[in-house]
Amino acid sequence: MTRLNSMTETQPVFDREGLAAFLDSAFPAAAHASLGEVAFVRLNHVQMTLQPQPEMARPGNIVSGPALMTLIDVAAYAVVLAHIGPVAMAVTHSMNVAFLRACRWSKVIADARLIKLGKRLATVDVRLWQGSEEHLIAQSTVGYALP
Repeated sequence: MTRLNSMTETQPVFDREGLAAFLDSAFPAAAHASLGEVAFVRLNHVQMTLQPQPEMARPGNIVSGPALMTLIDVAAYAVVLAHIGPVAMAVTHSMNVAFLRACRWSKVIADARLIKLGKRLATVDVRLWQGSEEHLIAQSTVGYALP
């Protein structure tokens, strides 16, 4: 499979259903509830949603940082795979997260956008929010190494 360096030329390989099916097959069934669901796939953009589960709670009745970091990582993986296809061994090489406010106990939206998709590395901006995009919970830059 040939990857294109120009972001404007790189159309998604997966649609929502295909990406969701690949993610379901790539992760153990027991983990699915904690990974989120694919809401849509667009050019350079994937949106996922997560309904917090009881095991994600931390004191103060908020969603834990590790649960949110999992969503960030899966959303970044999803947007990369949506554009390069079923490459299971694309792996995270870096993640920088700024937690901006507590995550309340309601649906979380993860917006993942490709910043750069190269031959060996991808860089993704992931923003988590609840209710509206103006109510950011976290912002992250994630790097993926591509095989």
